[in-house]
Amino acid sequence: MEAKSADRIPAKGAYLFEPKWDGFRCLAFRSRNNILLQSKAGQPLGRYFPELVKALAQLPARQFVLDGEIVIFVDGRLSFDDLLLRVHPADSRIRKLSASTPATFMCFDLLVDEHGRSLVHLPLTERRRKLEKFLQSASSSGMVRLSPASFEPRMAKQWMRKMATMGLDGIVAKQLDQPYRSGDRTAMIKIKRIRTADCVVGGFRYAEKSNGIGSLLLGLYNGENLLDHVGFTSSFSAEQRKELKQVVEPLIGQPGFTGRAPGGPSRWSTKRSSEWQPLKPKLVCEVSYDHFSGGRFRHGTKFLRWRPEKRPDQCRFEQVQQS
Repeated sequence: MEAKSADRIPAKGAYLFEPKWDGFRCLAFRSRNNILLQSKAGQPLGRYFPELVKALAQLPARQFVLDGEIVIFVDGRLSFDDLLLRVHPADSRIRKLSASTPATFMCFDLLVDEHGRSLVHLPLTERRRKLEKFLQSASSSGMVRLSPASFEPRMAKQWMRKMATMGLDGIVAKQLDQPYRSGDRTAMIKIKRIRTADCVVGGFRYAEKSNGIGSLLLGLYNGENLLDHVGFTSSFSAEQRKELKQVVEPLIGQPGFTGRAPGGPSRWSTKRSSEWQPLKPKLVCEVSYDHFSGGRFRHGTKFLRWRPEKRPDQCRFEQVQQS
């Protein structure tokens, strides 16, 4: 079941509110001794999280299908970077990480019960009740946990306030009277945390199939006063991409990024899309973003406006640090 984006927590209507975990969405299947962890894209995940396969095998039920999120907690906070380290080709590396930073499966829906009965046609109120009963034997501090939920909008707002310290990705609101609507977005909405930051434009890439600007490369100054590359913004129309050339091309030149620089081409990049032009650190822009971790914006940002009144050396990591 997918979610539709919304700007705010709904004040009216019958909803169940849940934290939006920052991890890998996963369906967990069990049939006797066979356990399959499957990503939203249909890819198997079990080899990357052997400790979860073992934990799910220890549940009393011999068959079930659970919907949830694979997350990793480090010092009580979600760490998406540690989660990404698990997608590794070496089994020895995965085994080592599964011991040092074990994953947790946060369960928020039960689709098939221990008797093999499909529950997807039932309203969420009944599925949630059955899920809570199903996980009665699961430890609240173990690897398989019941994701917290509340009928109260005030609790959702409290989670929103705590997102920075917990590392949550937002809030989810599910309609209580709806069945499990696989593949569409009509029964669930998500409210993500959106924040803004002022960044130095340390470089740019040309668009692959035109003469316009494809993306602006964003930087922040670190504690050593070096400009680190932290992400990009490419939310421009075709007309804006042409107009941007007049803004950035006169500033082409060194030093560009003096700290961490943009990486090389990936296997999906063409030569043109991977090449970037350094800029003199003169331009400052404000962007909106949903998550910052590991020294970078997790996703592409949205360009909001230029900040000509802002000095580039004022654009520092302090503004994106979570407290």
